[in-house]
Amino acid sequence: MLRYVINRIKGSIIVLFAVSLITFFVLMIIPGNPAQLILGTDATPEMVEDLHVAMGLDKPLYQQYFGWLSSLLRLDLGTSYVYGESVTALIAKALPVTLSIAVFAMIIATVLAFLLGMLSAVKKNSFIDFFSRSIMQLGTAIPSFWIGMVFIVFFGLRLKIFPISGYVPMSQSPSGFIKSITLPSIVLAIGEIGTLLRIVRSSMLDSLKQDYMDMAKIKGLSSWKIYMKYALRGALIAPITIIGMQFAKLAGGTVVVETIFALPGIGRLVLTAVEHRDIVLLQGLVMFITSTVVFFSLAVDVIIMLINPRIKSVERGE
Repeated sequence: MLRYVINRIKGSIIVLFAVSLITFFVLMIIPGNPAQLILGTDATPEMVEDLHVAMGLDKPLYQQYFGWLSSLLRLDLGTSYVYGESVTALIAKALPVTLSIAVFAMIIATVLAFLLGMLSAVKKNSFIDFFSRSIMQLGTAIPSFWIGMVFIVFFGLRLKIFPISGYVPMSQSPSGFIKSITLPSIVLAIGEIGTLLRIVRSSMLDSLKQDYMDMAKIKGLSSWKIYMKYALRGALIAPITIIGMQFAKLAGGTVVVETIFALPGIGRLVLTAVEHRDIVLLQGLVMFITSTVVFFSLAVDVIIMLINPRIKSVERGE
């Protein structure tokens, strides 16, 4: 297993290097002068040129890249043109917001997906199965921005149960924190539950068809033990993989939901960086999001190997 993890880490480093290379050169060749965007239309050509030189944009691209890569290896993501702050500090401020709604959304989606997915597989072609498949379709088809607007109008403006915008830190008010992340988390959960529910249902159906399920029934085990100990354990691998990837995606930033609910998270930072062509901030965010996805991908693979030791033999080619 250690050798597998080491190989995965090597592969991850190659992926991160490739992403850094592509990100840097693609962003640098996009039309537009960052110095002009920062100073505005009233700036004189001399002011723009001075800032252009001060930002190091007059150097050849390869020099700019290796300088940025050297800083990146020291965990220095640079300073944002727009905010005038360290990109690392900006990410540190925005990350708790995104993580909060991502964690709550995945808890909601995971609990509902496993509950409905298991019942749907066990009671195939029943009403609960029809209901679960309807949830799959709705969760996949309905856009998040539309759900968010409906929730804002109904729960925020009409019922006035939850705030329609803003974020309250846990340290400031626990109840305010829960209220501020409830609607965004539910909207995110609805967007993720369709895929996860489909995977749980199909995995459970496959698990129920295995020979060891017949053996468990012959032994006279209770239905609860058969489904929870044998069927569910055999059906965990695919859902865990999906959960890891979904959480990595959410933790990397949720632009639409954070914009609708005016949350100062990673997604809003990405949107600001794109709007103002803040190359340094955008490069740092891309590397952070990529690193998050790579980390969770590695973590999920390790967890799966611990759950199903037979995968170790496959990785060794046995």
